[in-house]
Amino acid sequence: MSDEVVDLLEQAYVDEVETVMNYLANAIYLETFDGEDVAEDLMEDVQEELGHAEELGYRLRYYGQVPPASMDIEPAQDMLQPPEDSTDVEAVIDGVIEAEGEAIETYEALVAAAEEADDYVTADLATELLADEQAHKAAFLSIKKSF
Repeated sequence: MSDEVVDLLEQAYVDEVETVMNYLANAIYLETFDGEDVAEDLMEDVQEELGHAEELGYRLRYYGQVPPASMDIEPAQDMLQPPEDSTDVEAVIDGVIEAEGEAIETYEALVAAAEEADDYVTADLATELLADEQAHKAAFLSIKKSF
């Protein structure tokens, strides 16, 4: 068992769960026509991010680990907290771009660690999730251009 792989799986799992909570909060809170469009995108991503967490949780179980639960999570996504102004759509977009960038870094590290540990199943999963996060970031960078 690779401690680095387990640590990165746990980090990615926690990040995905926290992202689900924050995307949901922002999607519900945003107002304005543009906010509604972004909220729809966030709600779609909630389901995908939840699926990511589930897959990561099963990899943790493979390693004999319990996926972190609410008491194990220390919130870290300041950038995804709903803005004070419910019409500040651009702040939410910027937060999503930053969070997706952090997820990309985590998955890149997980791919490398899993390959080094000869855990090709985890490496394949991390590569798949990395592609999803890159697509999310690219989508929100495109949205940002319209502001």
